[in-house]
Amino acid sequence: MSDHFRPTLSSALCYRDPKAAFRWLEDAFGFEPTMAILDAEGNLVHSEMRFGDGLIMVGSEWSPMHKSPRSIDGLNTQTVHIQLNDDIDAHCARARAAGAVIAQEPENQFYGDRTYRAVDLEGHIWTFGQTVAEMSAEEWDKAGGFVTKTRLD
Repeated sequence: MSDHFRPTLSSALCYRDPKAAFRWLEDAFGFEPTMAILDAEGNLVHSEMRFGDGLIMVGSEWSPMHKSPRSIDGLNTQTVHIQLNDDIDAHCARARAAGAVIAQEPENQFYGDRTYRAVDLEGHIWTFGQTVAEMSAEEWDKAGGFVTKTRLD
């Protein structure tokens, strides 16, 4: 596939039921399905979904080290952040209507973004943000009481 999209960085998420997750992520968050590879028994062995210029892979719990939060008492070792261009409040309403647990309602942040946090059908944590005020590092440092640097000393 010469036209297959390959971003520099993507995230792969494991689910107990990757087919259900694949469908749900489209309905709830608006991911665009781009690839689903099934084995001879119809099991989803690899899939890819796009959101803007980002890509996620949705798969099964394929080794003892690759687990859904549902299989490890809801624990997460990472979250996925999606930066939206459109109405974040409408996006949150769509996610809630599809069954997402809204862990943090949409709220304006000191750094100029409006964000919300959602938990998917198997416990993965997702954050969504939309820039509502362009701010410099000096402005958000002053507003939040922080010091922004490029590198640590």
